[in-house]
Amino acid sequence: MPSREARERVLGEVTLRDAGLRVTRPRLAVLDAVHGHPHSTTDALIDAARTHLPTLSHQAVYDALRVLTDAGVVRRIQPRGSVARYEARVDDNHHHLVCRACGSITDVDCVLGEAPCLVPEHSAAEGFAVDEAEITFWGLCPACAAGTTAAGGPDTPTTSRPEQGSATREVHRD
Repeated sequence: MPSREARERVLGEVTLRDAGLRVTRPRLAVLDAVHGHPHSTTDALIDAARTHLPTLSHQAVYDALRVLTDAGVVRRIQPRGSVARYEARVDDNHHHLVCRACGSITDVDCVLGEAPCLVPEHSAAEGFAVDEAEITFWGLCPACAAGTTAAGGPDTPTTSRPEQGSATREVHRD
């Protein structure tokens, strides 16, 4: 029976080929890192990918992330006040919960299920073919709400955050 690593490598190869991409060691290492570390920053993904490919350069990771994102294999998210983060959960309609204190990000399924789950008023959307709505919910994660984690951790956004209780709604058209 093939090892877990061998199965994951084959899955990564199939994913890249299905997206019309060449299979390269850097792309496989970055794809594995994104799968293993959802909502991670580029720096965190560099560290994770280097566990599989120690000679991997920063530029190779940036290039792989761009190619994987452009091909729709990886999704780039950037909550307000945060650096870009990446996830492998694509082709579904989900949103994000972001903790104001520690910056952690959690996926939340859309209750409607179909994209877009929100549409602007008819007059505002005239002429637009809306196909996606990106929603970010802001608040405190359970640990921060209970006061068990320190604010200002490594994932804390570095710029201003939205007001308490607000939701960020961005509508994107691909």
